[in-house]
Order: sequence, then structure tokens, then C-alpha cells
Amino acid sequence: MASQSPLYIGFDLSTQQLKGLVVNSDLKVVYIAKFDFDADSKGFSIKKGVLTNEAEHEVFAPVALWLQALDTVLASLREQGLDFSRVKGISGAGQQHGSVYWSHEAESLLQNLNSEKSLEDQLESAFSHPYSPNWQDSSTQKECDEFDEVLGGPEELALASGSKAHHRFTGPQILRFTRKHPEVYERTARISLVSSFLASLFLGHVAPFDISDVCGMNLWNIKQGAYDDRLLQLCSGKFGIDDLKKKLGSVPEDGGLHLGSVHPYYIKRYGFSADCTVIPATGDNPATILALPLLPSDAMVSLGTSTTFLMSTPSYKPDPATHFFNHPTTPGLYMFMLCYKNGGLAREYVRDAINDAIQETPDNPWAHFDKIALETPALGQSLATDPMRMGLFFPRPEIVPNIHSGQWRFIYDPKTATLSESTEGWNNPHDEARAIIESQMLSLRLRSKGLTQSPGNGLPAQPRRVYLVGGGSKNKAIAKIAGEILGGVEGVYKLDIGDNACALGAAYKAVWGLERKAGETFEDLVGKRWNEDEFIEKIADGYQPGLFEKYGMAVEGFQKMEDKIVRQVHAEKH
Repeated sequence: MASQSPLYIGFDLSTQQLKGLVVNSDLKVVYIAKFDFDADSKGFSIKKGVLTNEAEHEVFAPVALWLQALDTVLASLREQGLDFSRVKGISGAGQQHGSVYWSHEAESLLQNLNSEKSLEDQLESAFSHPYSPNWQDSSTQKECDEFDEVLGGPEELALASGSKAHHRFTGPQILRFTRKHPEVYERTARISLVSSFLASLFLGHVAPFDISDVCGMNLWNIKQGAYDDRLLQLCSGKFGIDDLKKKLGSVPEDGGLHLGSVHPYYIKRYGFSADCTVIPATGDNPATILALPLLPSDAMVSLGTSTTFLMSTPSYKPDPATHFFNHPTTPGLYMFMLCYKNGGLAREYVRDAINDAIQETPDNPWAHFDKIALETPALGQSLATDPMRMGLFFPRPEIVPNIHSGQWRFIYDPKTATLSESTEGWNNPHDEARAIIESQMLSLRLRSKGLTQSPGNGLPAQPRRVYLVGGGSKNKAIAKIAGEILGGVEGVYKLDIGDNACALGAAYKAVWGLERKAGETFEDLVGKRWNEDEFIEKIADGYQPGLFEKYGMAVEGFQKMEDKIVRQVHAEKH
């Protein structure tokens, strides 16, 4: 009977809301419920989902808030008519890097949940610490310095763990916790990530970490497939490595592993079936990569206020400026990620300067910017013999590269590989329309170099497809220039999955975990069922012979330019 066909729930526990999204075996969304932490919660004086201690740069969330949210989202789905007995699998996505500290009573409390009472009423003493550090927290500079040095430098830490030390990463956060709250740490039996916390609630006992999300801790040695004892030794402080290993628990390699059935609490309270299975929940960024689903060498560029670049790749080439994670479902693949602070804001500054210069703001404020960007020759070269114009435009301090805000303009001659800082030949602000897009895309190409493969027929290595998401994805001029620089043998596509990417990726993970045949990869199963016509639209060509190679030469000049600016900024500091 069609009415009894299986359903799957993907949860997204983000900073500001919890979302529950239900799909069927064909990946069609049939129900959505969400709980906005600021608007819907009762009893929490939060703002944008968090609390802050500005004196110590701490940002954290009350864990009890998430318990309230989960019961409310499940009740909402029931009110919408969801028949929970049809739900065969559950997975989730959690804000990456956040940690939850369980007390020694937690396992007993989780196992003995009473369906007559709410989770919030029953689990108050399940936590040794009532708060979870949020990814916006920046209180761990001292600990980050120690993590960066423990293996010999940021490069060595990135090689081992996929990233250099970052304020938000769980390892530095735990180390600070052992120092600030030693007595609480001693009372802590287990530590969860936000994703495994979510899975734990459904299982009725503390769930293991996900193979991808564990890479956001600065503790997991990705190539070895195990915790790095040198990093655990640092992180455990005076409490010792064996104690920390018990707190963290094991990490299964299979992203589709059946962790167990849902706890009777959910069967009695909401009508779940006893055979509903919990699949490991992953981080929000890995879940996003599953929402497409990205094939190896596909690239996703998020063009929001900031810029984020995601790629699925078989190559593991970590660098302190980037992030590498194990792929959440597919052994042998990695997830490559870049995060920039400057994105839409930098482009808007140029757009506004052009409109001010023309003294006209058309109905579409991007009209002049787009027209000028497309009329300007690549790299400002009217003739092939002209030098290339390139620059960096950072209205905000940047992390890739790590320098203060500012603008820098250069001339580069690829024939002689000579670079000079100069505004000669620049027609500001008009030339900056194309230059700002080129600057952002050249940075992506520089840092993803070596992670793509040749699509065959003697073509240079490049992404198969480039997907654009976020506000800037609506801009055809940006899409065209992105394709010219990044390539994409099958083209540049606009991806529109609204704000549901994380929950969708989690739901698809549950479908794969329950319905895969022996040896069937996530990409194979979901690729057959995912109707790309509903979500994507081709908006520009990708690879263009000659132009792609010209930008390849420009990448060399761009790297020289960045290196020179970083040296200048470093010299100014000292």
C-alpha cells in the first residue's frame, strides 16, 4: 500500500533553529517542522540562539533549549499528520565543533525516559555542564597556539587533523574547559558533538561520533583513521589521555551504520515503529555536501555575505588555509572546505561605487556592475601582450589569507613572471567590477589546485560541475566569470534548495543507510533518485579553451601577489 511506504527524517540542529524534514524513498519532501530558538522557546534569555560572555569572548547555548525544541518539532510533525509508524530511519546534522558534556547519570537517564514527561523535564541532570560552546566562540587563542605548536607548527597539525587550530574547534575548546572548569570536567562521563548529541537522544544512550564530524575537533588523525595520541595528550591536560579517550568514545567508519532502534520513549509518545533505525548524524557542512549530492570533483560555491567553497575530492592535500574532513558517507573521498569572511559585502562595495560614479541606481542595482564586468576584458588585458591587472579587495579582515582589511592593486607580466604594485592603467571603480570577481575566484582556484582530475579527452584538470548557491548565485555575470576561471566541463549551475540543505542531506543519509544494497555508495543510490531538474539550472558555460589556461597563468601571479601582501602586512606588525 502506498500509504505505508517508508519515510525518513533528517534533523538540522543549527545555531538559531531546529528543523525536522521528512522525505520518502524517492527523496521527495513530505513534511517540514521547525522551532525558532528566539521566537519559540520558553524560559531562555537567548539572542540569535546563543548567550555571550563578551569579557572572555565566549559564545554558548543552553543544551536544555535543544531538548525543548526536539519535543516541540516532533509534536508539530504529529499535528501535521505525520504517521510516525512509517518512519524507518532518522539522521541529523548539527552545528559543527560544538560540544555537549554528559554527567555520570546521563546513560541511566537516557535509558529510562518516561513517555509521559518531556525531555527537558527529565534530562536536566544528564549534563555535567548546562552549556554547549558555539562555533562563534573565540575564547581559545591560548589553546589554539598550543595545538598549532604541539606537532611542530600549523602545517603539521593540518596534515594530521585536516585543519590548523581554530577557536571553534572542539579540541582547543575541551582543553580550555579542563582549565576553567576542572571539577566539572571530572564529573563528565562522556563528551558529544552536537550531531552525536542529537543521535544520542533518539538512541537512549550516548552515540558515537560521525566519521566526518570528528574531523572538526583537531584531534582525529585523518590518514591514520584514529585519534592522534599526541593531540589527545595535549587536550586532556592534567587529566590524562586514557580518561579523555573514554569520554570521546569510538568512531565507526561507516557513515550509514545502524546505531540501533529508537528508544521506547518515542514509540510510546509519538507512535514511532520499534524498527525505526538511527543512522549517525553528521556536521552541518558535511550534510550540505550530501544535499546535492556532489560527485567527486564537483565544486559548490556559496556566494553569501561570506564565501564558502566545498568540494568532494579523492585527494588529501591539507593546508593551514583550508579544511579537510573525511567524507560523511564514502570511504576514500574527502570533503574540502574553504571559508572566507569577504564575499557579497566586497562585491557590494564595488557595485555601490560604480552606481555613485554613474550617479544612477537602476531598478536592478547590479545592472551597471554586471554590464561593466562583462565588457571588461579578462584580467584587464585589451591585448594578449598587455600585463594582467589583479588585486585584493577586503572590506573586512580576512582569514584566507590572514590579513587586515584593505585594498591592493598589482600589475603582473606572465611572460617574465614579474609583479609590481601599481594603480597604473586602472580605471576605478569600473575596472574593479571584473577584478573583484576575478580576485575571489582566483583564490578558490589557487587553493583547490591539485584536487580535481582531468575529465578526459586531454582536457586540463577541473571540476566536473560548478554549483553556485546563496544570494550571488542569481547573478549571471558572476556565474559566467566563475566558469571562465574555475572551469567546469559540464557547466555552471545555480542550486536552489532554500535553507533546507542540512536537513535534506541528513534525510538522504538516512535513506541511504536503510535502503542501500551491498556495496551501493551514497552517490549511486541518491544519484538515481535525485531529480536535479527540481533543484538546479544551468546558468553559464564552464571550461573555455584558452581562457581557462590564461587564468591558470594568472593563478601564479595571484599567489605571488598574496605572498607579497602577507609579507608586507607581517612587516608592518613588527
